[in-house]
Amino acid sequence: MTAMCRTCERPIERTAGPGRTASYCSQACRQRAYRKRHSPAAKELVSDIGDRLNRLRLEPPVVFHADVEALHTRFAQLRRLAREARTENVTPEGVTNPGEDDFTALIEAHRRELRVHCYRLLGSYDEAEDLTQETFLKAWRARESMDGVENPRAWLYRIATNACLDFLRRNDRRPTPYEPVPGIDSGDGPPPPSMPWLQPFPDDQLPDEPVARAVAGETLELVFLTAIQHLPPRQRAAVILRDVAGWSAQETADLLESSLASANSAVQRGRAALREALPGRREDWSAATPSADELALLQRYMDAVARVDFDTMAELVRADAVLTMPPNPFWFTTREALFAFIRPNLDPASPMFAGHWRHLPVRANGQVAVAGYLRRPGTTVFRGQNIDVLRIEDGRIAAITTFEPHLYPAFGLPMTL
Repeated sequence: MTAMCRTCERPIERTAGPGRTASYCSQACRQRAYRKRHSPAAKELVSDIGDRLNRLRLEPPVVFHADVEALHTRFAQLRRLAREARTENVTPEGVTNPGEDDFTALIEAHRRELRVHCYRLLGSYDEAEDLTQETFLKAWRARESMDGVENPRAWLYRIATNACLDFLRRNDRRPTPYEPVPGIDSGDGPPPPSMPWLQPFPDDQLPDEPVARAVAGETLELVFLTAIQHLPPRQRAAVILRDVAGWSAQETADLLESSLASANSAVQRGRAALREALPGRREDWSAATPSADELALLQRYMDAVARVDFDTMAELVRADAVLTMPPNPFWFTTREALFAFIRPNLDPASPMFAGHWRHLPVRANGQVAVAGYLRRPGTTVFRGQNIDVLRIEDGRIAAITTFEPHLYPAFGLPMTL
């Protein structure tokens, strides 16, 4: 008896040899089923957004700003659900068009690298996922013109790049320095770049091919990603295509639909600006696999937070450590300011005590990271609270970027423990 895909209900091609029968005909169908199981329903999202809008208060300004920024992630989820619904209805159920299997194979072969490409251009996982889907939707509609395409990969890259550039033309996405937060001591260091749209990228969604995976991991570290967001969109695209994706000068010009001289000029200007935006410690950016010492430091960090051991926590953090919390407005540039902010929330004796924490190690942007779960006083369940991506330098934590928990499903994390 032929097995049928649980998502699209098409026959699944059997492979030779023993083993468990497959449930899905492709990775795309598997991912669609996963999102359907783990994503909130549209009605739930609309209800949650309505509740949050009703609870909005103009005072105090800091809380108002944080609540408004938190709504961004809910609207992003709602947009993704709408986009997926539109994409799934492009082809009527049960209809197979000539060349459809070849087209599906092409999409699956390049899905991961195109998602990374879009993420590198945009800095947002949600929007990279949306525009990757939009790329495949546009490619699907133009699939009949593929007969004359010599390089399908370049064809898909052109569609994805243009989709991202169109998005960036509609949305001002350039980092700006963080603003002071009234009543908060952020430390005496210079304000770091603010990117409210910044989101983490799960390492297990990097390309499968080893070389492409290594390159992707090396150029997704948050410092590099923030630096490249300073470039104007076309310069950003030119540098990414030339120096990261590995396209030749002529291929980059063709993909950007510009002259060779214009593309080379954009690359040269982008490289110069990138050298200024990157930290002075290196231009040839490379995020290596975490060492045993870094993994041990991560474990000590999680244990110290669980024990509320402030002395050990302080020992693991550099004096000039920087903490940011996109999309929230809070930021800190010294260990002293950072701990003055978090200590009341971690100390059980404090009236501001938030609850007890547990952490799970994860990998994001080629860096070590932890997913934090909080059990609030009077409750019994640890609920997903944040993802902390850590940058470690010289044996200590140099930077912590704290993200909201709505991307837990993308990391394969449960929302509760």
